Amino acid sequence: MAIYRRKISPLKINEPIDYKNIELLGKFLTEQGKILPRRTTGLTTKQQTRLTKAVKKARLLSLLPFINREN
Repeated sequence: MAIYRRKISPLKINEPIDYKNIELLGKFLTEQGKILPRRTTGLTTKQQTRLTKAVKKARLLSLLPFINREN
């Protein structure tokens, strides 16, 4: 029987996730530019939703690329 440990959220519960904070958003993206899933990041459901919206907003404003084409 496996015992799973709950991941601790890397952000504080009420810490705002801003689309202009590219360094923070970059921690939750893969090398290809995909958003990491919640089970990997350890974020809460609300934080993951806010993160996804912030990443998408940053992509629309050209702060983040949609696809990382650097190979």
